[in-house]
Amino acid sequence: MASHSRRRPLRERRTALVLAVAVAAVGVLLSLVMALRPDSEPNAVRAAAEPAAGNRSSAPAATPRQKAEPSPKPKPKPKPKPSKASPTPTATTPSARPTPTSAPRSSPRPASGTAPLAGRIQPQVTYKGVATHYDAADGDGACLYGPSPDLMVAAMNHTDYETSKACGAHILVRAANGASVTVRITNECPLPCAPGQLDLSKEAFAKLAGLSAGRIPVTWSLLSPGTSDTVSIRYKTGSSRHWCGIQALGHRNPLARLEVRTGSGWSRLTRTEYNYFLSPDGTGCGGALRLTDIYGEQLTVDGIAIRPGAVQPTGAQFARR
Repeated sequence: MASHSRRRPLRERRTALVLAVAVAAVGVLLSLVMALRPDSEPNAVRAAAEPAAGNRSSAPAATPRQKAEPSPKPKPKPKPKPSKASPTPTATTPSARPTPTSAPRSSPRPASGTAPLAGRIQPQVTYKGVATHYDAADGDGACLYGPSPDLMVAAMNHTDYETSKACGAHILVRAANGASVTVRITNECPLPCAPGQLDLSKEAFAKLAGLSAGRIPVTWSLLSPGTSDTVSIRYKTGSSRHWCGIQALGHRNPLARLEVRTGSGWSRLTRTEYNYFLSPDGTGCGGALRLTDIYGEQLTVDGIAIRPGAVQPTGAQFARR
């Protein structure tokens, strides 16, 4: 009996151990099953993942079209090159004017506009230059006035001749020694005669210095001389009612314009370098003429027939200035 009682507890203990092992095995198996389920995320893993998710931006990922492209840098504009001839006035110099590009005058023009139609040669202005001399022969020249018994004549330099605008001008010339002479412009002194230069007839040059001097400094100015002569008109050889060239001679003051009368008024003719005013289609040929000097005074003459080569007096003259 005593041995039997000792054996039962051992059997019970073994049975309890087997049951404990079985329960533990079931527990482990259940833990493995729970761990392997897809939706059974461990709390530790979820807790570690949630803060990372909270740090993400809520904006959707940008597609390539949504990516901000860098703004292109504007190309630098080329800086304008400063003009050498005429700088643009600035706000601090509103009265600045472009530098004139025309050939330099022998002297500046007067501020008073006493001769509004004058060209380079203005009244009441003293010009500086040099005087040379030439053989004027019978006194004729580029102005085509024809022979003259008065050889107190001169050729004006090419620049101041100004397409025959100087023709017929009376000039007072003074030398450094105080001597002076009055000459009439009947010719042109071609380049290289410089602005301000006068080429005098030998007879006129001799009034200022010996011919051996050859070239002397002078000053000169425009005159409006006293004269008893009147203006004359001459039609050029070959003129007709279909084409004509008209010339004025003996005018006291330089001539600025010559116009012919037409059915619609006065028509200005173009002046040539040989000192004739041309009507290429015959307009106004043989009709009334209107002459205007550099001071704006006008003379209207009528009854001048087309007589080529003949000098016809008008009986009129410009006022002395």
